[in-house]
Amino acid sequence: MEDKNVIKLPVTEDKRKAKKRSRSPPKNDPKGEKQLREVNLKRLAVLGEEDGSVKRLEALVFGAEEELLERLVEEDEEEQSSVLQLEDEEGGGDEDSAGKDELRPQLQPRKAAWVDEDDELEEEVDMKHRYRRNLMKGDAESVLSKQRLQQRMKEQFQKSMGGTPSWAQSSDQKKKKALDEEEEEEEEEDDLLRRTGNFVASSESLPCGVLRMKKCLHANSARPSADRLTSVQFHPSAQVVMTAGLDQSVSLFQVDGKTNPKIQSVHLERFPVHQARFSRDGRTVIATSLRNKMFYLYDMMEGRVAPVRSVRGLGLSEARVKDFSVCPDGGALLLTGTNGYLHMLTLKTNEIVRSMKINGDVSGVAFCPDGSKAFVTSEEGEVFVWDVRSGRCLSRFMDDGCVKGTAIAASPDGRYLACGSQAGVVNVYSQEACLNSTNPKPLRAVMNLLTSATSLTFNPTSEILAVASRVEDEAVRLVHLPSLTVFSNFPVASRKVAHRVSCLDFSPHSGFFSLANNKGHAPLFRLLHYKDF
Repeated sequence: MEDKNVIKLPVTEDKRKAKKRSRSPPKNDPKGEKQLREVNLKRLAVLGEEDGSVKRLEALVFGAEEELLERLVEEDEEEQSSVLQLEDEEGGGDEDSAGKDELRPQLQPRKAAWVDEDDELEEEVDMKHRYRRNLMKGDAESVLSKQRLQQRMKEQFQKSMGGTPSWAQSSDQKKKKALDEEEEEEEEEDDLLRRTGNFVASSESLPCGVLRMKKCLHANSARPSADRLTSVQFHPSAQVVMTAGLDQSVSLFQVDGKTNPKIQSVHLERFPVHQARFSRDGRTVIATSLRNKMFYLYDMMEGRVAPVRSVRGLGLSEARVKDFSVCPDGGALLLTGTNGYLHMLTLKTNEIVRSMKINGDVSGVAFCPDGSKAFVTSEEGEVFVWDVRSGRCLSRFMDDGCVKGTAIAASPDGRYLACGSQAGVVNVYSQEACLNSTNPKPLRAVMNLLTSATSLTFNPTSEILAVASRVEDEAVRLVHLPSLTVFSNFPVASRKVAHRVSCLDFSPHSGFFSLANNKGHAPLFRLLHYKDF
């Protein structure tokens, strides 16, 4: 009987028998090696093998130690001589490579694998369709062939983009463009070396034709408005933008062009904002509504919102406080009243200190850079020049060809005055001529808008005039000064970016441009010509 406590191990075969005997190392037999070498040499001679690499291999395997050492020394000397030869011939490498390039066979252009016979037939396209009307150059072009339409669309795209983009260029075109740029740089360097004098100059002025700009994330993307935006303005000293609209809120955003984070948003109960502006020192936001005599003062430093329910000195005839302008001295507002009245309100005591009246209703106010004079346009098309300190009318003139005035703006450098009309015409005058003449002539009539010009704004450097209409989509143009020509690449023709614009503004150093539209967004653009915010 077997014992259950005993653990049996599996029986293993004797593996020692299965192991093969390792071969013992061959004995050193000089005579045998010599005979084997002679046999190999005879075989190579019979086969006619004259390859040098085989001979080197044969000599390395069967040769003696002295021959191996001699061969290694020779190879080391050959490597050193080849390095010296490369250094000597380094200058002539370009000519050799050029010669090799000439000997290379020219690549044949590829042929199409399949050709559709219908492509050869000229298909005519109706140009009167609403999507293709803007491509017509005349009434006679009611029908165009498919090839001509493609060429026309290509030309329009290149015009809007300021040339052919890099991704649409072939490799040959890119090489040619790079060579041309190198030649131009060399010519400029040669011209620079030929001249002497002071090369320290001011920054270049803004060129006309195409405005270099980049579309950024909406300024209010962190908190878009649920209703139409009515105001957008950049802070006078900080990198901040303010938006306000009919959703009863005023919002502040930090401008970086990438995320534009929200700083703060203030909700004003039952107060759809008609207009909002920063004070001159940037500490306060003034907001007015549509049908309300009350307005709000928002102190950003203290985070306090103070309603101004009544204004001392404002007559009972004024039912609301709606439109206003911030005086350049920063201590007062010029309120637009009814029946042609303008009221000067001081922010220290919130009372009216002076009133002025024009013939007809006020449609716009603009100040001179020093704030001593104000240009006021009426709905009758007449422009008045007022002394702000004394409240006296200095002069007045009729806007050329204007039936009903809608907007007015003065450039920060004191050179230009722009007057907009209901017909969409914007007349640009010289401020000096408007101050010294009763019948000034416009420098240029900008006629790119087809509807009422409701918004006019100059950039801080007085090189761009932005004009817009809130009546029609994409009715916004940027005018170059002093050439008084419109930039051709804004707005983009292929898609809507602006919609119906109600307000425009530039950052303090013209680095950014933004607008408020009816979609509740504030599109933001980076103007690449300007380096600062």
